[in-house]
Amino acid sequence: MHNPGKSRTIDAVVFDVGETLVDESIEYHNWADWLGVPRHTFSAVFGAVIAAGRPHLEAFEYFRPGFDLAAEREARTLAGRPEGYGERDLYPDARPTLAALKEAGYLVLIAANQTTVSHRILESLDLPVHLVTTSGMWGDLEKPDPAFFAKVVEVCDTVSRAEGRGPLRGAGSVLYVGDRLDNDLRPAWGAGLRTAFIRRGPWGTVHGDDPDLVAKTDFYLTGLDQLPGMLADEV
Repeated sequence: MHNPGKSRTIDAVVFDVGETLVDESIEYHNWADWLGVPRHTFSAVFGAVIAAGRPHLEAFEYFRPGFDLAAEREARTLAGRPEGYGERDLYPDARPTLAALKEAGYLVLIAANQTTVSHRILESLDLPVHLVTTSGMWGDLEKPDPAFFAKVVEVCDTVSRAEGRGPLRGAGSVLYVGDRLDNDLRPAWGAGLRTAFIRRGPWGTVHGDDPDLVAKTDFYLTGLDQLPGMLADEV
């Protein structure tokens, strides 16, 4: 039976993490401090790299040629300055939106490119979701590989069956919510998922006016709290 206030076509809503649920401002400030450069300078270079459509890690290369992310993460940990985030870094609309969607009857999952450390942090936050799953738990499988999104659909189907809902109604019944055209939306479309774009953070701001994104995304958000109502209004 259909639940009032719930989309008739979407069964599962799956969320990215960085700049979708988590404000990464403090962590990028911490990277600037670690590299020994002014935060404003680091942010400006970071934005320029993103605007040019280049991998964001190139921004680190400007300040430390040959930058090795894994090695620098380990060095930060050994120095007592590990990467990390917590409740205070969640966007204010993140937890209430997850709760509202779960209460409305959707399967609610988190699936993103995150390390095993980040995976443990997400689980420790006890967010109102059915499952947290990340690339750190999937070996080499990361966005924007379309296989990542095929895996998302597979996991949603497994959770749906485990919850007693029966099999998932295919990739088109899964909505992926993210802030990036390159890493989130385009590969999700390629795998047959529907999408919701959240315009915030550096990628969301730069990508937000892309005509392909505007034309193709199912839902265009400026706040996550808009999503439950948009889904409920969908015919």
